[in-house]
Amino acid sequence: MTWKLPKTLFAATAVASIAWSSGLAADKVVMATNWLAQGAHGGFYQAQVDGTYERYGLDVEIMMGGPQMNNRPMLPAGRIDFLMTGNLLLSFDNVRNDIPTVVVAAFFQKDPQAILAHRGVYEGGFAGLTQAPTILISKNGQFSFWRWMVAEHGFKDEQLRPYGYNLAQFLNDKSIVQQCYATAEPLYAAAAGAEVETHLLADNGWSTYSTTLETRWDLVRDNPDLVQRFVNASIEGWYNFIYGDRSAAYAAIMAHNPEMTVEKLDAEMDQFAQLHIIDSGEAESRGIGAMSLARVKAFHDLAVSAGIIEAGSVDLSKVATDRFVNAGHGLDIKARLTGG
Repeated sequence: MTWKLPKTLFAATAVASIAWSSGLAADKVVMATNWLAQGAHGGFYQAQVDGTYERYGLDVEIMMGGPQMNNRPMLPAGRIDFLMTGNLLLSFDNVRNDIPTVVVAAFFQKDPQAILAHRGVYEGGFAGLTQAPTILISKNGQFSFWRWMVAEHGFKDEQLRPYGYNLAQFLNDKSIVQQCYATAEPLYAAAAGAEVETHLLADNGWSTYSTTLETRWDLVRDNPDLVQRFVNASIEGWYNFIYGDRSAAYAAIMAHNPEMTVEKLDAEMDQFAQLHIIDSGEAESRGIGAMSLARVKAFHDLAVSAGIIEAGSVDLSKVATDRFVNAGHGLDIKARLTGG
């Protein structure tokens, strides 16, 4: 079955951002994240605490993910309405398994997935890491980006060792290289006294979007106005979080995840800015959340070429729709906050 969106239903989205009268009840929306609250979720918290969701007629609950909470199955089950997820491989997997979810926005233009090395140990940048005797990669990574690293960049399975999400091995042996999330492990390693280099996979051809927003096809089909309002409000939240006063959003994040501090969040946001992860590429002209279906296809083809997924296993018409993004929404907020 191919999921089609009746064009007549999208007339309503043209007025999705109109002011809601106080006499109208707000639509209850549950949005879930894929991990513990952190700066990578900041735009959603910002839109919640600064009243943006409320102005769009939405009563939004943010449900935090984490090691003991897998929010992903809750979306197709109807227990949540939107899910902040990782990268496009997860969405391909949903389609392969006939799960009727769809990506409606991509808040990170670059995937923060990266490889971490001790500074100065290997020459030649990312390519030089092919000389490392040991590379620590998680089980999930071994079946995804590692296959691409082998197929496209000359890494070898002989280098591979399991990564247990602990920096101890890396810190104790400067010859070791490991996977990392660019706004997490590099900061932890630096705090432990290590001088490190962060090699972003996105800067070496790993072209997936990240921090994508998924919903169900039935919600897109039956209530596109609500989807548009949530996407628009979230986009505004991200602009205000990046360029405005994010102290209230920080407080909300720390309330959900007490392990976070202002210093940690500031360091994380500095990394996002230095690595050009959020407001870069297509987002610069089309607005945060921008997404090209041609790029979705290109990453699909990369995944097939690298042996991550099988050719013909994913119906790309079911993976994503760009009807809710790419209109430059929020660029006026950026211009106002930056003076640009």
